[in-house]
Amino acid sequence: MIVPLETYFKGIQKTDALEALIEDQANKLERYCDHINSCRIAVESRHQHQRTGQPFRVRIDIKVPPGHEVVVSKDSGEGDLHDQLQVVLREAFDAAARQLKRIGEKQRGETKRHPDQETDGFVSKLFPDEGYGFIKSLDGREVYFHQNSVLHDDFDRLDIGTGVRYVEAQGEKGPQASTVDIVDKPGPHVEP
Repeated sequence: MIVPLETYFKGIQKTDALEALIEDQANKLERYCDHINSCRIAVESRHQHQRTGQPFRVRIDIKVPPGHEVVVSKDSGEGDLHDQLQVVLREAFDAAARQLKRIGEKQRGETKRHPDQETDGFVSKLFPDEGYGFIKSLDGREVYFHQNSVLHDDFDRLDIGTGVRYVEAQGEKGPQASTVDIVDKPGPHVEP
Protein backbone atom coordinates (compact mmCIF):
# COMPACT_ATOMS: atom_id res chain seq x y z
CA MET A 1 0.00 0.00 0.00
CA ILE A 2 1.46 3.34 -1.07
CA VAL A 3 -0.12 5.39 1.72
CA PRO A 4 0.71 4.23 5.24
CA LEU A 5 -2.20 2.94 7.28
CA GLU A 6 -3.48 4.93 10.19
CA THR A 7 -4.70 2.48 12.79
CA TYR A 8 -6.37 3.45 16.06
CA PHE A 9 -7.19 1.12 18.95
CA LYS A 10 -9.55 1.98 21.79
CA GLY A 11 -10.24 -0.43 24.64
CA ILE A 12 -8.49 -3.26 22.80
CA GLN A 13 -5.03 -4.69 23.35
CA LYS A 14 -2.90 -3.90 20.29
CA THR A 15 -1.00 -7.03 19.23
CA ASP A 16 1.41 -7.85 16.43
CA ALA A 17 -1.03 -10.47 15.08
CA LEU A 18 -3.86 -7.94 14.98
CA GLU A 19 -1.70 -5.36 13.22
CA ALA A 20 -0.50 -7.98 10.71
CA LEU A 21 -4.11 -8.99 9.95
CA ILE A 22 -5.13 -5.36 9.37
CA GLU A 23 -2.12 -4.73 7.12
CA ASP A 24 -2.80 -7.93 5.14
CA GLN A 25 -6.48 -7.02 4.65
CA ALA A 26 -5.58 -3.44 3.64
CA ASN A 27 -3.05 -4.67 1.09
CA LYS A 28 -5.76 -6.82 -0.51
CA LEU A 29 -7.77 -3.67 -1.19
CA GLU A 30 -5.20 -2.72 -3.85
CA ARG A 31 -6.67 -5.44 -6.07
CA TYR A 32 -9.73 -3.24 -6.47
CA CYS A 33 -8.11 0.19 -6.37
CA ASP A 34 -4.41 0.94 -6.67
CA HIS A 35 -4.64 4.69 -6.05
CA ILE A 36 -5.88 4.97 -2.46
CA ASN A 37 -5.01 8.35 -0.88
CA SER A 38 -5.63 7.42 2.75
CA CYS A 39 -6.81 4.48 4.80
CA ARG A 40 -7.81 4.89 8.45
CA ILE A 41 -8.91 1.99 10.59
CA ALA A 42 -10.42 2.39 14.05
CA VAL A 43 -10.87 -0.71 16.20
CA GLU A 44 -12.68 -0.32 19.47
CA SER A 45 -14.36 -2.28 22.17
CA ARG A 46 -17.69 -0.85 23.13
CA HIS A 47 -18.84 -0.93 26.75
CA GLN A 48 -18.84 -4.37 28.23
CA HIS A 49 -22.03 -5.93 29.58
CA GLN A 50 -22.35 -9.20 31.38
CA ARG A 51 -25.05 -10.56 29.07
CA THR A 52 -23.80 -9.25 25.74
CA GLY A 53 -20.16 -10.25 25.83
CA GLN A 54 -17.62 -7.80 24.44
CA PRO A 55 -18.97 -6.19 21.27
CA PHE A 56 -16.41 -4.81 18.82
CA ARG A 57 -16.66 -2.00 16.31
CA VAL A 58 -14.44 -1.63 13.28
CA ARG A 59 -14.58 1.55 11.20
CA ILE A 60 -12.70 1.93 7.93
CA ASP A 61 -12.39 5.26 6.12
CA ILE A 62 -10.73 5.22 2.69
CA LYS A 63 -10.23 8.17 0.34
CA VAL A 64 -9.85 7.61 -3.39
CA PRO A 65 -9.40 10.29 -6.05
CA PRO A 66 -11.24 12.12 -7.46
CA GLY A 67 -13.19 12.87 -4.30
CA HIS A 68 -14.53 9.41 -3.42
CA GLU A 69 -14.78 8.26 0.17
CA VAL A 70 -15.52 4.73 1.31
CA VAL A 71 -16.74 4.46 4.88
CA VAL A 72 -17.54 1.12 6.49
CA SER A 73 -18.62 0.58 10.07
CA LYS A 74 -19.06 -2.98 11.27
CA ASP A 75 -20.24 -4.00 14.72
CA SER A 76 -20.07 -7.46 16.16
CA GLY A 77 -23.55 -6.71 17.47
CA GLU A 78 -24.91 -6.86 13.91
CA GLY A 79 -24.69 -10.63 14.00
CA ASP A 80 -23.41 -12.76 16.82
CA LEU A 81 -22.25 -10.67 19.76
CA HIS A 82 -19.55 -13.20 20.42
CA ASP A 83 -17.94 -12.78 16.99
CA GLN A 84 -14.22 -12.72 17.28
CA LEU A 85 -12.54 -9.43 16.45
CA GLN A 86 -10.75 -11.04 13.50
CA VAL A 87 -14.10 -12.00 11.95
CA VAL A 88 -15.48 -8.48 12.35
CA LEU A 89 -12.30 -7.04 10.79
CA ARG A 90 -12.54 -9.34 7.76
CA GLU A 91 -16.24 -8.53 7.27
CA ALA A 92 -15.49 -4.79 7.39
CA PHE A 93 -12.65 -5.11 4.85
CA ASP A 94 -14.87 -7.27 2.60
CA ALA A 95 -17.53 -4.53 2.62
CA ALA A 96 -14.88 -1.90 1.83
CA ALA A 97 -13.55 -4.06 -1.03
CA ARG A 98 -17.05 -4.31 -2.56
CA GLN A 99 -17.42 -0.52 -2.49
CA LEU A 100 -13.95 0.02 -3.99
CA LYS A 101 -14.76 -2.50 -6.72
CA ARG A 102 -17.92 -0.54 -7.65
CA ILE A 103 -15.96 2.73 -7.73
CA GLY A 104 -13.29 1.16 -9.96
CA GLU A 105 -15.90 -0.26 -12.35
CA LYS A 106 -17.62 3.09 -12.56
CA GLN A 107 -14.32 4.91 -13.25
CA ARG A 108 -13.44 2.42 -16.00
CA GLY A 109 -16.94 2.63 -17.50
CA GLU A 110 -17.63 -1.04 -16.84
CA THR A 111 -20.88 -0.64 -14.96
CA LYS A 112 -23.91 -2.23 -16.53
CA ARG A 113 -26.39 0.11 -18.07
CA HIS A 114 -29.99 -0.55 -17.28
CA PRO A 115 -32.70 0.07 -19.88
CA ASP A 116 -34.13 3.01 -17.94
CA GLN A 117 -30.69 4.66 -18.00
CA GLU A 118 -30.55 4.38 -21.80
CA THR A 119 -33.99 5.88 -22.29
CA ASP A 120 -34.18 9.29 -23.94
CA GLY A 121 -37.89 9.69 -23.28
CA PHE A 122 -41.27 8.01 -22.93
CA VAL A 123 -44.27 7.82 -25.22
CA SER A 124 -46.69 10.38 -23.75
CA LYS A 125 -49.40 10.55 -26.43
CA LEU A 126 -50.27 7.98 -29.06
CA PHE A 127 -52.68 8.20 -31.97
CA PRO A 128 -52.50 4.74 -33.59
CA ASP A 129 -55.29 5.35 -36.12
CA GLU A 130 -53.51 8.45 -37.43
CA GLY A 131 -50.03 6.86 -37.22
CA TYR A 132 -48.22 9.30 -34.96
CA GLY A 133 -47.53 10.18 -31.35
CA PHE A 134 -45.45 12.28 -28.99
CA ILE A 135 -42.45 11.47 -26.82
CA LYS A 136 -41.90 13.30 -23.55
CA SER A 137 -38.15 13.85 -23.38
CA LEU A 138 -36.27 13.48 -20.10
CA ASP A 139 -36.03 17.26 -19.91
CA GLY A 140 -39.85 17.58 -20.22
CA ARG A 141 -40.27 18.61 -23.89
CA GLU A 142 -42.84 17.05 -26.24
CA VAL A 143 -41.31 15.62 -29.43
CA TYR A 144 -43.50 14.51 -32.36
CA PHE A 145 -42.87 11.20 -34.15
CA HIS A 146 -44.49 9.43 -37.10
CA GLN A 147 -45.01 5.68 -37.34
CA ASN A 148 -42.46 5.53 -40.19
CA SER A 149 -39.83 6.81 -37.74
CA VAL A 150 -40.22 3.78 -35.46
CA LEU A 151 -37.48 1.24 -36.13
CA HIS A 152 -38.23 -2.41 -36.98
CA ASP A 153 -41.88 -1.58 -37.79
CA ASP A 154 -42.58 -1.63 -34.05
CA PHE A 155 -45.18 1.16 -34.04
CA ASP A 156 -47.90 -1.36 -33.02
CA ARG A 157 -45.87 -2.35 -29.94
CA LEU A 158 -45.89 1.20 -28.55
CA ASP A 159 -48.04 2.12 -25.55
CA ILE A 160 -48.22 5.19 -23.35
CA GLY A 161 -45.20 5.03 -21.05
CA THR A 162 -43.00 2.93 -23.34
CA GLY A 163 -39.37 3.98 -22.94
CA VAL A 164 -37.63 4.90 -26.18
CA ARG A 165 -34.37 6.15 -27.59
CA TYR A 166 -34.65 8.58 -30.46
CA VAL A 167 -32.76 10.97 -32.67
CA GLU A 168 -34.19 14.46 -32.68
CA ALA A 169 -34.37 16.58 -35.81
CA GLN A 170 -35.96 19.94 -36.56
CA GLY A 171 -39.19 19.54 -38.54
CA GLU A 172 -41.46 22.11 -40.17
CA LYS A 173 -43.51 22.56 -36.99
CA GLY A 174 -40.79 22.01 -34.40
CA PRO A 175 -38.72 19.13 -33.02
CA GLN A 176 -39.49 15.64 -34.23
CA ALA A 177 -37.97 12.22 -33.77
CA SER A 178 -36.39 10.90 -36.94
CA THR A 179 -35.69 7.44 -35.50
CA VAL A 180 -37.46 5.87 -32.54
CA ASP A 181 -36.21 2.66 -30.94
CA ILE A 182 -38.06 0.83 -28.16
CA VAL A 183 -35.87 0.38 -25.09
CA ASP A 184 -37.90 -1.12 -22.26
CA LYS A 185 -41.03 -2.62 -23.78
CA PRO A 186 -41.54 -6.28 -22.94
CA GLY A 187 -42.49 -8.64 -25.70
CA PRO A 188 -40.66 -10.05 -28.69
CA HIS A 189 -39.77 -8.12 -31.78
CA VAL A 190 -41.54 -9.74 -34.73
CA GLU A 191 -39.92 -9.60 -38.14
CA PRO A 192 -42.44 -8.80 -40.95
